[in-house]
Amino acid sequence: MSLYLFLKWIHVLAAVTALGANLTYVVWIRLGERSQPHLLHSLRGIQFLDDRIANPAYGVVVVTGLLMVWVNKLSLLTAWITIPLILVIVVTVLGIAVYSPALRRQIQAAEADGPTSVTYHTASRRALLTGALTTVLVVTIVFVMVVKPVLWS
Repeated sequence: MSLYLFLKWIHVLAAVTALGANLTYVVWIRLGERSQPHLLHSLRGIQFLDDRIANPAYGVVVVTGLLMVWVNKLSLLTAWITIPLILVIVVTVLGIAVYSPALRRQIQAAEADGPTSVTYHTASRRALLTGALTTVLVVTIVFVMVVKPVLWS
């Protein structure tokens, strides 16, 4: 097996792991909201998945992607490489600056004020909207990387 194929295999496994974890967050939230005593457990489960599974997997995706570019002597300015790289930066900033703080506030509000409070609903809405936007961006990255559309030709 070539180094490229090995990197590609790790890259795809990490992408599936990261996106797969992210896609479960809505289920965790809905289950927690249906059973209020379990809401904090659900929110902490999401935080654990995000911090310990999804985000490290996204890091592996970026590293293996850059290594594949280097191994194949590709240009980072190739559209199907450049667009996902830009989107990864956007997703990273959204995750660090908006999603993670919203999730922390959501957990704090659930603990302090309860899941029916305005504080909880505000944090929940921000986390939900940011999570949805992030998911759309990640699915777009996967689409561009798999389909490699001919752009601007």
